[in-house]
Amino acid sequence: MNDMKSLAQRVKELEDQLVVCIRCGTCQSVCPLFEQTHREADVARGKLALLDGLGKNMFDNPNGVEERLNRCLLCGSCAANCPSGVNVVEIFIKARAILAEYKGLSPAKQVIFKKLLSDPKTFDFFTELAGKFQGVFTKKDKNPQATSCARVISPLLDNRHFPSMAEKSFHRLTPRLNTPVGKSGIKVALFTGCIIDKVFPRIANDVIEVFKHHGIGLYIPDGQGCCGIPALASGDRKSFTKLVAHHIGLFEREKFDYLVTACATCTSTIKKLWPSIYEGKESGTRAKIGKLSEKTLDINQFLVNSVSLDPRDEIHGTKGGPVTYHDPCHLKKSLGVAREPRQLIKASGHELVEMEGADKCCGMGGSFNLYHYGISSRIGTLKQQSISDTHCDTVATGCPACMIQISDMLAKSGAQVKVKHPLELYADFLRNR
Repeated sequence: MNDMKSLAQRVKELEDQLVVCIRCGTCQSVCPLFEQTHREADVARGKLALLDGLGKNMFDNPNGVEERLNRCLLCGSCAANCPSGVNVVEIFIKARAILAEYKGLSPAKQVIFKKLLSDPKTFDFFTELAGKFQGVFTKKDKNPQATSCARVISPLLDNRHFPSMAEKSFHRLTPRLNTPVGKSGIKVALFTGCIIDKVFPRIANDVIEVFKHHGIGLYIPDGQGCCGIPALASGDRKSFTKLVAHHIGLFEREKFDYLVTACATCTSTIKKLWPSIYEGKESGTRAKIGKLSEKTLDINQFLVNSVSLDPRDEIHGTKGGPVTYHDPCHLKKSLGVAREPRQLIKASGHELVEMEGADKCCGMGGSFNLYHYGISSRIGTLKQQSISDTHCDTVATGCPACMIQISDMLAKSGAQVKVKHPLELYADFLRNR
């Protein structure tokens, strides 16, 4: 293990970003974690101060700093509201990588990221195996969220209610696709994403149907895997770099106008983190990442701004029930996409009912939900109450991870509310009009 002096030198690489923070405390007022714990170490200002101290070699407890860095949803609420423009999410991700490289990943994380996640074929094999045996350990709930829960007490599953893994993943249903450009004159590549592929393949199927309706050429290469954010959030920059290079190789095989995803987290990762965090040395790869990032769009953003939905859809469509909408953090706070999902919901013939705090974090935060489920649930319960207060029978959101968290919270409360992606509502409208 390296000494503390070398660790301090690595942390000092972040100094130019750390000094931007003026310690004003604005982050306290918007941090969903601080709202629950009221601990300074749980807010961005406190974590940045700890990193600054570590970089100046003021203390010798990297484990404590790492623990506090990992108590973060990476929702970006602080960055989106910071008057000084501190890029908090990027700082924390880089700091986690520095600490992980100093300490080394745990054996479990090495297996998960280096052996499974970074190899799409191996990852597919084991997730499909888990899907086949999920019925042994879980049982179906009878609720509108179509969730399952553990058959017996389990430390991992706890008292969670979660969508089951699909009987057939999307990549098994549609290994690859390359359709010609139609009346739209547009060709799009689809980045599927892990959760849509393995839990919500119906969303990807709806993408195909909607694009066919609008005459959009669609390219879906086989061999897709994870966008890399789970590995990156845990500090494994090498697995992240491997996954980025893998996908660049897949998508450079075909010419297309846009890269589109139906996952807010994947969109934000490809657009923001692929260009800023990638460290590979392959010739020309960084330039390719930059070009791909520039033409990456969220599915709602693409349909509303690039396809010009028929205004008659909203006017003459059969009105569905009222729908409320939750803003995924990675969509609104990271990418500024908030208007387009709402327009897509309205174009689907639904009345949109705004919930209180629509852009407040739902508490998922990827691995945060696994390690800090108690706090995650408390944050999620606030979101569930906001949804229930609208009296809508459907809540829509553009992030599959948010769909999982919200389904859990609604199921535990007994709420009779369905959880949908805005794209699903639009596809249903096209099928039924």
